[in-house]
Amino acid sequence: MNTFARTLAVATLALSVQAGLSAQAAEPAKPAPITSVARTASYITTADGVQLYYKDWGPKDGPVVTFSHGWPLNSDSWESQMIFLANHGYRVIAHDRRGHGRSSQPWEGNDMDHYADDLATVINTLDLHDVTLVGFSTGGGEVARYIGRHGTGRVKKAVLISSVPPFMLKTADNPNGLPIEVFDGIRKAQMENRAQLYKDIPSGPFYGFNRPGAKVSQGLIDAWWAQGMQGGHKNTYDSIAAFSATDFRADLKKFDVPTLVIHGDDDQIVPIDISGRQSAKLIKNARLIVYPGAPHGLTDTHKDRVNQDLLTFLQEK
Repeated sequence: MNTFARTLAVATLALSVQAGLSAQAAEPAKPAPITSVARTASYITTADGVQLYYKDWGPKDGPVVTFSHGWPLNSDSWESQMIFLANHGYRVIAHDRRGHGRSSQPWEGNDMDHYADDLATVINTLDLHDVTLVGFSTGGGEVARYIGRHGTGRVKKAVLISSVPPFMLKTADNPNGLPIEVFDGIRKAQMENRAQLYKDIPSGPFYGFNRPGAKVSQGLIDAWWAQGMQGGHKNTYDSIAAFSATDFRADLKKFDVPTLVIHGDDDQIVPIDISGRQSAKLIKNARLIVYPGAPHGLTDTHKDRVNQDLLTFLQEK
């Protein structure tokens, strides 16, 4: 059993007992004015000097879809969805989160408020309107915090896939969350041997390759590792707190656009009962689609179905 699998096993046991843990979510900071100081062919520079790498595919006059990726990946993780939708006439845009992929690796600001403000910078700099925001895992938190901080004035629809909201961490007022020991274990494993951790996660629970009879793809494992290692060590370390200890419940209540929630019922990373099912209850008029037997990384393992569900949702009036 690898390090990550052992950590998740501990979590399963811990969820059945009272750990007596408590944590208090910090009051979200007020959003700063969103401006960029520069834009080049593939980069946007934020007001605090962070260079964000982005992809802008498809017809420039097509309906706009933005993609926010998961931890510790980058925009490459969305290529199956992006090329599919671009071929159906959509303008698809994805950026590498600060500290991830080809974007800058700032020492500070590796938190959900900055992630949301960076998404706002991309949207405002490219002057995007009627956008469908799509987020996977940590990226779903980025989408939620964007709406919480910046509203839906430029947003038409939203999609949360295998996403971390409403709140992953077990606290006094979130008793069904995961104990902090789970995330401390991930932090410890990252500090001890990040390269090995980034092999263990995709080769085990992320794609469900640890399940009996699973068809393992070494290519997916290698691609996951390469994307993760491209990110900054401190940035991806700090991001563990961003995705686990950020409370998105107030953000979800601010959603006022059609929202699709997609989640696999065998997600071993972000269990559906504490995430997708709860988000669908908190978001007004959200629609939940459950993929039976699907793992966390279903944008790859179930990409054809995800692509079709996205297209159908986008085409709905």
